[in-house]
Amino acid sequence: MSTFTVAATPRVLILTVLTVSVICAHGEASAQDVEAASECRSISDATARLACYDAAFGGVEPNVIEQDEPIRQRSLESPVRGPLESRLDERWELSPESKQGTFHLRPYKPVYILAAFHASSPNRQPRSANPENTATSPLDVRDTEAKYQISFKSKLWENVIGDYSDLWFAYTQSSRWQLYNAGASRPFRETDYEPEVMLTFRTPFSVFGWEGRMAGIGINHQSNGRSIPLSRSWNRLIGTLGLEKGDWTVTARYWSRINEDPEDDDNPDIEDYIGRADLLVTRTWRRHELALSLSHSLRDGERSRGSIGLDWAFPISGNLRGYLQIFNGYGESLIDYNHSATYVGFGVSLVNWYPLPVPD
Repeated sequence: MSTFTVAATPRVLILTVLTVSVICAHGEASAQDVEAASECRSISDATARLACYDAAFGGVEPNVIEQDEPIRQRSLESPVRGPLESRLDERWELSPESKQGTFHLRPYKPVYILAAFHASSPNRQPRSANPENTATSPLDVRDTEAKYQISFKSKLWENVIGDYSDLWFAYTQSSRWQLYNAGASRPFRETDYEPEVMLTFRTPFSVFGWEGRMAGIGINHQSNGRSIPLSRSWNRLIGTLGLEKGDWTVTARYWSRINEDPEDDDNPDIEDYIGRADLLVTRTWRRHELALSLSHSLRDGERSRGSIGLDWAFPISGNLRGYLQIFNGYGESLIDYNHSATYVGFGVSLVNWYPLPVPD
């Protein structure tokens, strides 16, 4: 009996399997087939043994290899992507196919860190229509600080009404940090907390070439968690409508403030500054995202106020993206709800309004 090394053993098994396969493919083994296979197995040299099997049973034809090769190559390539899916559907899980169940953390608003956030005119003495909420002395505030925002949402109840409505909870927190104000021990100038609950609906309709994807209604609370005279807060009922067309998305919101006791109202005229409605327009192309935000008081004359903002996320390296933020008008933060200024910030973003394409 011939002796085989460990390295040669797999070849023997493969050849044996091939022999059995050929025999099974041609019916029962003949005496000549059995004898030929026995003779080939007794050959110790692997190359000679393979040649023996090829002579006895026929080798693999070259055209078989040529047919299999493209299949192997295709399996190593990335799968071919279909048509671009709805961005709003991807964000809000509107269709039955996109739903992912409840209590999973999902992106909501952008998550970013701005190393420098410069104000043209810092609000050194915050004021309010409520005299109790007006600072009596100037604050030690620098015009350049750092800013960051975190934001997420989670579905609380899926398919509230049929399979076209879901209940969400969302939370956003943004902070302005006087990082470069060493003389004042680098305090956090303002942190705004914004929890909300939203009921969203899938609303397939078309208008002027735009696809209406979703509508929603929610309760929103926003506050800065500070004591008088710097306390600011309000509650709103917000209606939302989302449309898209190609790489463009438009989200429109209108809200009605929930009234408070005038004596306890930190900012009774906040809607005349921050506004009563806003509009978010986004455009994504390649690995860039532009987001234009507009808000307005929906009043004329002296009460015609609002803001405009532009955010730009752009590629730096791999998944790291730069982030440029420009804001002009009222309400960059709650403490500045009635203070108008121009702000410019630069940093990096971790999450944007919509997922950006993966680099090739």
